[in-house]
Amino acid sequence: MILEIYTIVHVLISLVGILSGFVALIGLLSGNRLDGWTKLFLITTVATSVTGFGFPFHHFTPAHTVGVLSLIVLAVAIFARYRCHLAGAWRWIYVISAMIALYLNVFVGVVQAYEKVPALKALAPTQSEPPFAITQLVVLMIFLFLTIIAAIRFRPEPLKRSTLLL
Repeated sequence: MILEIYTIVHVLISLVGILSGFVALIGLLSGNRLDGWTKLFLITTVATSVTGFGFPFHHFTPAHTVGVLSLIVLAVAIFARYRCHLAGAWRWIYVISAMIALYLNVFVGVVQAYEKVPALKALAPTQSEPPFAITQLVVLMIFLFLTIIAAIRFRPEPLKRSTLLL
């Protein structure tokens, strides 16, 4: 019973992270910071990765590898955004690391969809079949394209010198 509740909470946090990540991506593509949505995205995406380690396991799995990678790129994104204030190269470092974190969440979402949705499971029961691989490739290509566009378009307003000193 407790594991079921934990799973529901983890899934809800993940869905909020993905949704807020797409809103933050829209902000990046339009050159807007969307500070509240970005903060929600970063917090919930960190929480998703951290809570992923709370499930019972007997050995390190590919899901754990994705969780570790996500936490690493999130640390870079948070550092770039809040410590370096998106100055200079930290702007595109932030965009790329934040979008990798969002991609990893969506990647796991696709994996979960192919495991849990009967129609998708029938198409790729072992997730080694072409429909699964094609879906993941399409998702990756879309993210690569959007990340490149976001890195080009996201030009936040310059911070005042007094803000940089804090």
